[in-house]
Amino acid sequence: MTDGQLFLVFGGKVSDPRTTDFVNTDYLHTVGIFPSYEEARNAWKGASQVAVDDAMTKYVVVCLDKLLSPEEE
Repeated sequence: MTDGQLFLVFGGKVSDPRTTDFVNTDYLHTVGIFPSYEEARNAWKGASQVAVDDAMTKYVVVCLDKLLSPEEE
């Protein structure tokens, strides 16, 4: 059973590894949507480790709750 949260994991090339300014959003790699932060973090970690030698590739975890219900703070 989940608490209703969803987490998106995706990544791609960035213009600067200190930012999340993705260079070409047509080529973002969507790893998946996960029902828990733990599962999303594991997926993020796996994708990030595959790209560890490319400093210009970054993966992120995004909590979709804020996008799905922005009026709830």
